[in-house]
Amino acid sequence: MHPSANRRRLLALLGAGSLPLLARPALAVVSAQTETAQQDFTGPGANPYWNSVGPYVSYPQKLPLIRLTDRPIQLETPRQYFREVFTPNSAFFVRYHLPQTPNEVDLATWRLRLEGHFERPLELSFEQLIREFKPVTVAVVNQCSGNSRSRLQPRVPGGQWGNGAMGNAQWTGVRLQDVLERAGISKGTVQLQFEGLDHGVGAPDKPEARFLKSVDVGDAMLGRAVIAYLMNGEALPMLNGFPVRLVVPGKFATYWTKHLSFIRALTEPDTNFWMNPAYRIPATAGGDTTPQAIASGQVKMQPIGAVDMPVRSFIVDPDGSAPLVRGLPAVIRGVAFSGQGRVARVEVSTDDGRSWRRATLGDDHGVYSFRGYTHVWTPPQAGRYVLAVRATDSSGHTQTEHGVWNPGGYLWNRIERQDVVVLSA
Repeated sequence: MHPSANRRRLLALLGAGSLPLLARPALAVVSAQTETAQQDFTGPGANPYWNSVGPYVSYPQKLPLIRLTDRPIQLETPRQYFREVFTPNSAFFVRYHLPQTPNEVDLATWRLRLEGHFERPLELSFEQLIREFKPVTVAVVNQCSGNSRSRLQPRVPGGQWGNGAMGNAQWTGVRLQDVLERAGISKGTVQLQFEGLDHGVGAPDKPEARFLKSVDVGDAMLGRAVIAYLMNGEALPMLNGFPVRLVVPGKFATYWTKHLSFIRALTEPDTNFWMNPAYRIPATAGGDTTPQAIASGQVKMQPIGAVDMPVRSFIVDPDGSAPLVRGLPAVIRGVAFSGQGRVARVEVSTDDGRSWRRATLGDDHGVYSFRGYTHVWTPPQAGRYVLAVRATDSSGHTQTEHGVWNPGGYLWNRIERQDVVVLSA
């Protein structure tokens, strides 16, 4: 949908008598969770599983998702929802760092506050964001820094995500730079700090109380960031950041502040826990190192925001849950993306990576979006096969067989595989 059409829809909602409807979105108040233990079956010999292993749970505004933890909330998107390039809002993954998440937001009193070392500190209402700034729409992948962490060997602490801590959406909002220009960044500002409405317990200066992320004022990521108020043409689900969240194309989700409510101009580098030591990676090629090197204390570390997301691709179908038939065509399909350039090529192997064929690419929705692919394969014989997929982006980055390792469990992008069984007719 065109940004102006989305904007008109929101303006209509903001008309007389409509504001309370947005202030308390349907299903925004947490109700009792329903939990159903379901069998986790991802195919013969599949190890590791495509998704993490956990119960399916229902939260407000969400389909049943795979729960890693409930305090803080961590919910993974099941594999089947990646059959489409744009992930449904109700199936979009959820990752919080602190246990107390907002259940409702009153838009009549909510403000986005720009404070600190700005020339003109200001407060913006939700209506002002919509009415006073030019809307933009971008198609962007949001991926948790620890997506696929369960693959790393040796294992590392943290949420043991499968491949479903990611999602792709069309995000509509206003450019961060437009808002910053209105406030004016004063000379001497070194970083911008972002904070939402989720919080924890304890003293405000403790990591368990506040989740704070900061970016250098000269970082290019600020120039492409968007303050989004629509997700796939609708108001954001509460668990994905209602009423607005920061969208940072090409970067991991740790910088995508949910329920964005504070932007602070800092005159000193931010040293809070969530900047250091959390979310740091080795300053090495691909963020790769070894447990031995880390133990030696000689590995230089840097914020994960110093790099863009690596190129990745995934097999969504077939998933190994049912056999294929010899001599009958099967469609191998999935998605690919990169934070470092457009997806330029996807290749599929049906013999465990010994040979490769180019897949057919789907529509190009933008540099930072999922790109779908398909490849029709007719199994020549009955037996077991190992499918594999690899992607290459426009900057020349290609997935390899190497499995990265670092103590945070970040940046995984090894070639993905899927076992399938083929039967005779």
